Amino acid sequence: GPGHEGAHMTTLRAWLTDQNPASRRQAKLGQMWLAWLRIRRNRLAMAGLIIVGILFLVALLAPWIAPHDPFVQNLGNRLKPPGTPGYWLGTDDFGRDILSRIIHGARITLYIIALVAVTAPVLGLLVGTVAGYFGGWIDAVLMRLTDIFLAFPRLILALALVAVMGPGIENAVLAIALTAWPPYARVARAETLTVRNSDYIAAIRLQGASAPRIIAGHVVPMCLPSVIIRVTLDMAGVILIAAGLGFLGLGVQPPLPEWGLMISSGRKFLFEQWWVATMPGLAIFLVSLGFNLLGDGLRDVLDPRSASR
Repeated sequence: GPGHEGAHMTTLRAWLTDQNPASRRQAKLGQMWLAWLRIRRNRLAMAGLIIVGILFLVALLAPWIAPHDPFVQNLGNRLKPPGTPGYWLGTDDFGRDILSRIIHGARITLYIIALVAVTAPVLGLLVGTVAGYFGGWIDAVLMRLTDIFLAFPRLILALALVAVMGPGIENAVLAIALTAWPPYARVARAETLTVRNSDYIAAIRLQGASAPRIIAGHVVPMCLPSVIIRVTLDMAGVILIAAGLGFLGLGVQPPLPEWGLMISSGRKFLFEQWWVATMPGLAIFLVSLGFNLLGDGLRDVLDPRSASR
């Protein structure tokens, strides 16, 4: 019954918050539980989490919740204003439903975010931890390389790379990832320098562990919290660069419903039919805001230094 369930929840909570955990798993799950409680108390972080959660849901359920096919053109329905029955956000210059295109565009946005999130931070972590751990000339070479990448504005560098590789979603993702890794390398190097000379690393080294094993098993996990925060905060920038590439016709190609591309096709109607460009613009704004709020909240929760200040 409900009483039994309540008792079970109380036991689980007590197990999670136990001061003397019996196993590593219990300690790990306990830490995650406490982190979740801290996020839950942070209103802005929760707002960000809800927005990002809605983005995931919309992307997942796009074929079922979109009222119309995002590709079917119907010139009889051109440029209908928002609030038209059946077309709540209006239609574009080909008579396609803007709401359905935004919903399907969430998939493309999420796909780009996911691909960048699994490439750029990994490359940055690798460069940063290796530079920080070995020091010397390796550090000097890798950090100068990082500086060269940091010297170019990201959008300009992404534009140049896409211009060389050719337009398309994969090339756009690759260009964004290649411009996004240097900050992660910097963060990872700074973290690595603080743990490199610590006693426990020296102890592992005395046991005969190889450098790659120490970096992968002990240095990288120490860098992860700050990298996760950085990834979440960076996602807003990634969305904007992807939209910028789409807007300039160098990213996702028509007729795919990418938000930047939709703004680009709507800019010629900006004064009379404002909704064609405004609706996808609002989608970009909301999702970027969601990731920024979530990133700020995660920084408060995961970074012990900022919490203690």
